[in-house]
Amino acid sequence: MANTSFHNFIFGFCTSLLIITTLSHSERGSSKKEHAPIFIFGDSIFDAGNNNYINTSLRANFRPYGDVFFKYPTGRFSNGRLISDFIAEYAKLPIIPPYLQPGNHQFTYGANFASAGAGALVETSQGLVIDLTSQLSYFEQVRKSLRKNLGDEEAKTLISRAIYLFSVGGNDYSYIFGTNSSILRTYSHREFVGTVLGNITAAIEEIYKKGGRNFGFLSLDPLGCLPFARAVEQEQKGHGCFEEITPYVKLHNKALPKLLQKLETKLKGFRYSLSDYNEFLRDRMNHPSKYGFEEGKVACCGSGAYRGILSCGGERGIKEYYLCPNASKYVFFDSAHPTERVNQQFARLFWSGTPNSTAPYNLKALFEN
Repeated sequence: MANTSFHNFIFGFCTSLLIITTLSHSERGSSKKEHAPIFIFGDSIFDAGNNNYINTSLRANFRPYGDVFFKYPTGRFSNGRLISDFIAEYAKLPIIPPYLQPGNHQFTYGANFASAGAGALVETSQGLVIDLTSQLSYFEQVRKSLRKNLGDEEAKTLISRAIYLFSVGGNDYSYIFGTNSSILRTYSHREFVGTVLGNITAAIEEIYKKGGRNFGFLSLDPLGCLPFARAVEQEQKGHGCFEEITPYVKLHNKALPKLLQKLETKLKGFRYSLSDYNEFLRDRMNHPSKYGFEEGKVACCGSGAYRGILSCGGERGIKEYYLCPNASKYVFFDSAHPTERVNQQFARLFWSGTPNSTAPYNLKALFEN
């Protein structure tokens, strides 16, 4: 297996910014008594630019990232907005800036702690990302700030009304392949997935203990079939998806709903929305024209087979890259991350989808109740 190649492709991957004050906390949104804030945790699917403010190579704060909507690179791993940006819009909130962005944040509309490359495990890309444990410690700082600024009662109400969005786990699995970790030889698939989900469970329970009640989750995307993984497989076998990672994804996605159902029984008032990101992406990869796209497997920006080398923007060691003329025709913007148009389509499903794709609640129901 070409581990060096896989390692190069994996960094910056979610599955895994400059300054975003497009909509300040005072410019939009309803009154404090009417809105529910959003607190965002996870990886590059949700990272709005936190990695701009840490010492890491896992960044997207250069063009052509951000060319749509923002018109400049924000640090988001897309050509425009992320799923979480659209969710904020549907909830009539301002865009939630990255937590580490300098400024006078009030946090009454929420905070975004997500970090590209982060996983549920501290060891995943350690030293290059804000791991989930650190993201939780940032949330605790926000909670203290809210109590100080609003008083205990109003802060408590805000925390309990808030929605907690999670996109985490994909990098834990991709990282062990990218580094040829001994975990591949010492842990069974089930054992390692159990460790990842155990950390996610601990994070949920910590937030619950601090007053959080409403949670939103994505299933893992089809990691082995993203452009970077197809490129690795082409290098090794000539075609297809990188199937070695698929057992981890399948086990994770099968266990996650069971875990959430168990928590719903165990934790009084715990409510959640789980949306099938895996099936959503797979459908668009395999049948792009059905959803208004022309290309489902090759990335808009990058180099090599499937444009699967994470060279988009020429700032990650490889200067030369190809950029398609119209990203809205593509499912993937770079080797691992979707275009804004895909993010918007999924956000709609997450927000108002029916139980066959988003269950037991959609996010709209969580916000309204």
